[in-house]
Amino acid sequence: MAKIPFRDPDHDAPCHFHHREIPEVVRLLGSDCGHGLATTEVANRQEKYGLNRVTARAGTPPWKRFLLQFHAPLVYILLAAATVTLFLHEWVDASVITAVVLVNAIIGYFQEAKAEKAIAALGEMVGTEATVRRDGRRQRVPSAELVPGDVVLLQGGDRVPADLRLFEVQNLHVDEAPLTGESLPVSKHVDPLERDVVLADRRNQAYAGTLVTAGQAEGLVWATGDRTETGRIAWLIAEATEISTPLTRKIAAFSRLLLWVILALAAATFAVGVLRGQSPVEMFKAAVALAVGAIPEGLPAAVTIVLAIGVNRMAKRRAILRKLPAVETLGSTTVICSDKTGTLTQNEMTVQRIHAGGRDYELTGVGYGANGEILRDGQTVDFAAEPALLECLRAGVLCNEAEWTSGDDGHARIQGDPTEAALLVAAAKGGLGMMETREQQPRIAMIPFESEHMFRATLHEADENDDNTTRMIYKVGAIERLLDRCEDRLGPDGSAVPLDRDEILSRVDEMAAEGLRVLAVARRRPLSGHDQLEHGHVMEGLTFLGLQGMLDPPRPEAIEAVANCRHAGVQVKMITGDHAVTARVIATRIGIADEGDDGIHVVTGRELEDVDDADLPALADSTEVFARVAPEQKLRLVRALQEHGHVVAMTGDGVNDAPALKQADIGVAMGISGTDVAKGAADMILADDNFATIEAAVEEGRGVFDNLRKFIVWTIPTNLGEGGIILVSILLGLTLPVLPVQVLWVNMATAVLLGLMLVFEPKEHDLMGRPPRDPARPLLTYPLFMRTGLVALIIIVGGIWLFSHEMNFAGDTLEEARTAVVNVIVFVEIAYLFCCRSLSHSVFSLGLVTNRPLLFGALGMAAAQLTFTYAPFMNLLFHTSPLGAGSWMRILSVALLSLAAVELEKWIRFGGQRGKDAQPD
Repeated sequence: MAKIPFRDPDHDAPCHFHHREIPEVVRLLGSDCGHGLATTEVANRQEKYGLNRVTARAGTPPWKRFLLQFHAPLVYILLAAATVTLFLHEWVDASVITAVVLVNAIIGYFQEAKAEKAIAALGEMVGTEATVRRDGRRQRVPSAELVPGDVVLLQGGDRVPADLRLFEVQNLHVDEAPLTGESLPVSKHVDPLERDVVLADRRNQAYAGTLVTAGQAEGLVWATGDRTETGRIAWLIAEATEISTPLTRKIAAFSRLLLWVILALAAATFAVGVLRGQSPVEMFKAAVALAVGAIPEGLPAAVTIVLAIGVNRMAKRRAILRKLPAVETLGSTTVICSDKTGTLTQNEMTVQRIHAGGRDYELTGVGYGANGEILRDGQTVDFAAEPALLECLRAGVLCNEAEWTSGDDGHARIQGDPTEAALLVAAAKGGLGMMETREQQPRIAMIPFESEHMFRATLHEADENDDNTTRMIYKVGAIERLLDRCEDRLGPDGSAVPLDRDEILSRVDEMAAEGLRVLAVARRRPLSGHDQLEHGHVMEGLTFLGLQGMLDPPRPEAIEAVANCRHAGVQVKMITGDHAVTARVIATRIGIADEGDDGIHVVTGRELEDVDDADLPALADSTEVFARVAPEQKLRLVRALQEHGHVVAMTGDGVNDAPALKQADIGVAMGISGTDVAKGAADMILADDNFATIEAAVEEGRGVFDNLRKFIVWTIPTNLGEGGIILVSILLGLTLPVLPVQVLWVNMATAVLLGLMLVFEPKEHDLMGRPPRDPARPLLTYPLFMRTGLVALIIIVGGIWLFSHEMNFAGDTLEEARTAVVNVIVFVEIAYLFCCRSLSHSVFSLGLVTNRPLLFGALGMAAAQLTFTYAPFMNLLFHTSPLGAGSWMRILSVALLSLAAVELEKWIRFGGQRGKDAQPD
């Protein structure tokens, strides 16, 4: 990363400017606030520092990304099998295996490109125009041409083009939510700050990519392109490690184990045969047949198909997956780290409490919709009997610069500050429409809101419906700027009564303790008929009207989703840039901690700075809420949780979330409110911005993994059984009971007609009552390993017994005996398939028709075996022969024995257990 061009003269570190006086900033940047840079100097600096763009990082070349799809142990096995079958001139076998590998590689190739898209989105963020002062003249230039030292002019609606040190401010408010997580626009000033002030509190700077919501300002560019805070996040994204998913880790470990087992069995087959005096060439072919039989050719395709079906199911539930394994990763998630603003909350400020006329009121409804009401003591208010309340609401409408409308589609639209929009919505719930109220009392003059004064005041004509024809001044702002200027308050009947300051301050403290932002409202009648409004007119003689307390409320569906996640054993943690008190209140309302807890533990970003890396994993695991957190700290927290053994899902919508989204095991971005940067870094995008969709994704992911594990538990005994039959026959000196081409028929036909039907198995009823899977747990746990061994043993013993019986007692030919062995393998698989519908519950408790595709698949496989046995062309291709009724009786007896054995094993192990305890762990 390129360094910031200016060095701190007192410290050997990149120069920052928030703690410096304006003259020193001008000197360090070599600029002039009134004149700006000269054109020639701009050209020199552009040559030295480059364009104001986030540098595009070189991504993985397409050819390399494609080749990396083959970099997996299971693929190595399949490629080796294809090579050997080619060596043996088994063209059909080799073609099928190669096709399976290629299809999986192509699918994987087209699923990946997150980093490149994220960086491209960051580049577009600064691809705007900017107003600058150069050569003493105001002019518009592409923001890409800005250089350190440029003087930039900002006004409402502008996107900040570079990192600026402000030197002149007029009521400037900047929406920094995408960068810092702050839910409200931040007011700016020009005064120097302490050196160690965190990014979110550097109020004398404006950052690239943030949006000016109100006011005007001028600032000096001190960082461009990669050197900006946005550019720094781009580097964090690029440097975040790509994490393998639990599924890929387990499949890789399983494949490595399978590789050594297959190689060992093949080597043992070859060695035993040669030691027994058989031909090395024939034994080599037998070893290859064993390897082909033991390789689960259908596993890669099954993994892809199972995940693809999960992706389709999630799309129907408004979640878009950008990588196939992402849905499974959510199913194994142990911790969800969520941003607050816009993810757990509505991102719509809402007035929730009002104190007016000495009375307290509660407002129902959330967000900018007017579908709510005002209650006192739980009862609907009669507004005709509440003149003080109406006047408090009216002041919020008149002393207000925001615009609010309710569209035909039912969605409210605002323009302006969210706090002022909340006042308009509260008034609408009280029956005061914005347009009607403003038309009744037109504005004459205004004192605009400024951060140093912390209030707005407006002068209005008298209400034409009011008997009193004098004008009125309304004032809205911070309690400390209004209360001391009031001499009385409005009583419940609308008359002036003595002011009780202690009572009002007590109400303010109560609201603040609930995390509410409190605005005070007052009025007075002007002393003269002038059309001017000055600060002196609102410094005394005011009548206190009331308080309005507001909050960005939690999403109702988020509350339920968090509860469901916790019931499923998934921790939910809030990581936000907002203030600690607000974060604690929202976390309490959402239910991140139990109601019986003494209080939710909140750790701030400044406290995190003092925690070393060794202690951070334990702190991250035990803490529910992190507030005032910087982007790199989010990334650090995710890494700490991963070090603690967690599978981490990170949700978010802002630029500040992108590095952590990419680092997490699965990043979840908001589709509506999310920035392009967040979407580019995420694995999954919620199309409806609904946190509840995450809970659905967790359930869907668990179902996907459950069905995938069922497929693996079902397919492994087949491969082990086929390989075991060949190995035992060589050990006993028997003719091979099955041929390689017959083994391939069994593997491919059963994988398609039987195994893949398990992906349609409905989710089990207790799925969300189970705790998250231990990330360290192997794909095949001990009970499942023993079960696969039991079924493989039945296939081996049953196959060898049937082969010997058909040859020695039934008088069958070699072709008939081999046909019987192939059928016994297949029908054991059919019986075992029904057992695998649940790994812990009895097949008889699931219902026969709850998985119709599986039922049809089993019938289809039986029909295919009849064709395999009796069709002349199949007899020719696969060296089979028709069987008699006696052979079929013996085949079905072995199949029923396998069904009974597995169901008995389930009953012994899980018969008295239910729910989370009834799991094959």
